[in-house]
Amino acid sequence: MDSVKGWINEIRDMGGIKFIILRNRDGFFQITIPKKKVSEELFSMVEKLNREDVIEVTGNLQDARSRDFDTELIPEDIKVLNHSDTPLPLDPSEKVRAELDTRLDNRFLDIRKPNIASIFKVRHSLLKHAREYLDGQGFLEIHTSKIISSASEGGTELFPIKYFEKDAYLSQSPQLYKQMTMAGGFGRVYEIAWYFRAEEHNTPRHLNEATAIDIEMSFIESEEDVMGVLENLIHNTIKGVSNDCKKELEMLDVELNVPKVPFERLYYDEAIDMLKSNDYDIEWGDDLGTEGEKILGKIMIDKGHEYYFIKRYPRNKVFYLQPEDRYCRGFDLDCKGIELTSGGQRCHEYDTIKDRIVEFGMNPGNFEDYLKIFKYGMPPHGGFGFGIERWLMEILELGNVRECILFPRDRSRTTP
Repeated sequence: MDSVKGWINEIRDMGGIKFIILRNRDGFFQITIPKKKVSEELFSMVEKLNREDVIEVTGNLQDARSRDFDTELIPEDIKVLNHSDTPLPLDPSEKVRAELDTRLDNRFLDIRKPNIASIFKVRHSLLKHAREYLDGQGFLEIHTSKIISSASEGGTELFPIKYFEKDAYLSQSPQLYKQMTMAGGFGRVYEIAWYFRAEEHNTPRHLNEATAIDIEMSFIESEEDVMGVLENLIHNTIKGVSNDCKKELEMLDVELNVPKVPFERLYYDEAIDMLKSNDYDIEWGDDLGTEGEKILGKIMIDKGHEYYFIKRYPRNKVFYLQPEDRYCRGFDLDCKGIELTSGGQRCHEYDTIKDRIVEFGMNPGNFEDYLKIFKYGMPPHGGFGFGIERWLMEILELGNVRECILFPRDRSRTTP
């Protein structure tokens, strides 16, 4: 006797034979109910069932005559575990298409769709292989506080919260805490981190609550050590996802290319020259901008580079990056014209980081806890924060980053 549980995706009544297409996390199953082979009570009860009812079917599995299924279940018993109301606010069978806002308002129904569930199975595999790679490279997984007393990166785009008698904020990133663990001698750490950023964006690429793979590593020679970890992390992770998720990638109509390492290195100065030669209005010291990144992406794709680094930015990129003359030891990783992550070698000497805080127009007095870690033996170190949703959006060729997190938070959405 065989048994299957799940949700009713579809009911077909052909007169003398009825079909229930059952759906669960493993896929679709055909329940075939011939009037001549089942009890009259069981045959008639199908009329009382609704789409999305949760049922358990027990019966005999046999080869199916249908081209869509290899096997079918002839039921001896159908037990209703829970009824679904009608009409449905969203059609999980996708016979009726829904707008993204409707889908997100009813996300629990939306993720019943196998193609949407596939996104999150790929996400699971991606994180599994990222962890495996980092564990194999001697990284220690940590978890840092998401409640902070002041801006973690010197910015003002913070979500304030009331913390007993004090004012506090949600963390923008674990950056400063990762550096504290370098001062603590942990050597190599990573965190699957949550970011909270009160930026008033409302684009397909931005979220106000997002996740990232953050790493920090000590005793580096330059930012190239960090870049080497990042490119090999991507290579190994995509290779693992390609092997694990063949069915899901096929459902999403995506063919993953495992990128070759090392990735191409592009200097900021070279990027500026390339943009100018393409009639893009930009001067040395400017941010490349979204449009500039897209132009660079087309150029690099034509050269055969899907992933590529842009390094040696002007020294005003971020205050905690190690300066070198008019440059800093920072980098971005782009994929097909989309910035996926930033990182680099950090300042590790007390006087240097203090001077950098002043250089960026900030008050060192607001960074006392942070500055303290540089007074008592901080090794040369660096790291990056790699946005999971934006990476997933790129490799799965999805049009909106909200597709890549279960319950997105953006400028206007705080539910469900």
